[in-house]
Amino acid sequence: MSHFKQQLQQYAELIVAVGGNVQPGQTVMLQIEVEQSELAHLITTAAYQRGAAEVIVNWQDTATQQAFIAHAATERMTTVDQVATAQVNDWLDKAATRIVVMSADPSSLSGLPAERIAAYQQTQAQIKQPLMQALQANRFSWTVVAAAGLDWAHHVFPDLPPNVAVTKLWQLIFKITRIDQPDPIAAWQQHAAELKAYATKLNQLPLDRLHYYSAKTDLTIGLPKNYNWSGATSENSHGQTFMPNMPTEEIFTAPDRHRVDGTVTATKPLSYAGTIIDDMVFTFTNGRITAAHTDHGQSALDHLLATDAGAQHLGELALVPEATPIARSGLIFYNTLFDENAANHLAFGSAYPFSIKDGTSMIDAQLKAAALNTSQLHVDFMVGAPDMAIDAYTKDDRLIPIFRNGNWVPGLLDQY
Repeated sequence: MSHFKQQLQQYAELIVAVGGNVQPGQTVMLQIEVEQSELAHLITTAAYQRGAAEVIVNWQDTATQQAFIAHAATERMTTVDQVATAQVNDWLDKAATRIVVMSADPSSLSGLPAERIAAYQQTQAQIKQPLMQALQANRFSWTVVAAAGLDWAHHVFPDLPPNVAVTKLWQLIFKITRIDQPDPIAAWQQHAAELKAYATKLNQLPLDRLHYYSAKTDLTIGLPKNYNWSGATSENSHGQTFMPNMPTEEIFTAPDRHRVDGTVTATKPLSYAGTIIDDMVFTFTNGRITAAHTDHGQSALDHLLATDAGAQHLGELALVPEATPIARSGLIFYNTLFDENAANHLAFGSAYPFSIKDGTSMIDAQLKAAALNTSQLHVDFMVGAPDMAIDAYTKDDRLIPIFRNGNWVPGLLDQY
């Protein structure tokens, strides 16, 4: 137990120092489940020790959310809450560093009517849209991390007793986030440099499109002009670096929203807002999803894709090798933060503006003109597999193999 507390303390300090990179005088907004109060207290203390002006804890409670969706009047559930809107505006005015800790049951909303879940999600998306736009433009620092929730641990380890499952999941989180290393911060700095090297290499190449192919996927994705590959760290509008996701194993950019064609099969379940959607298959024509099928969660998927016109286009493509600590665990985490870092993934919905040169200074109309997608949502789904290959094509149709058997082509960084 004492060893666990020591590791939890180190984890909190890593989240604050590397994830959010909290600076003196900043406001910190911490979103966390009530179940994780011990970690919340440690993160709060660590933030104040680094000089934070204030730490605002936005407590989350799955049971309360379930009750609201199940029983609240439809009119109330679909009305934009002015108090919540004012709260979001306050965070934006303060450029608050945002720390989100994920730990909830991935199927917490299963069994509730899909139309009520969709109505709730759409209202919440409207409230949070200014926050998400600012986040995607990196106007402030932000990081998403995880904690071992009881119900989430049961999904990952259904055959273990609850307390054993939670302990096992915490051990994995600590290992995957390098807390088990002698110097976790130094380990993250080295890892970030390795990811940055791949992003730099792809940014140096005059790429036009990528071709993904495996036993279940045959998809071509065009890249926009002035694309920008990113990996590991990001930089906010004040020039301060932060780590958006911990763990992270990806480098990513945005596709040309009009140039996506073919079929792609999801290789892991998607856990989104308390619903698990599995076995998804998408067909794209001229950038738009023209068919979407799943054997598990079709109604939830249909509601997601109907959020707005942008929900039917891709906003992100990310490259993740199979030889990562998460993938090697052989587990499905039913948590996008972990599962997306175990496999190549795509996202339908909004693109990150920094995925093209000068994108963060553009308004939506300019981003669309530059072929980037805009939407109220951004939903990642995993497509990587051990047999996946990816070929890049340059603007003069030169082929550059970048992935084979689910991993980076050896020597890629020293070629081309």
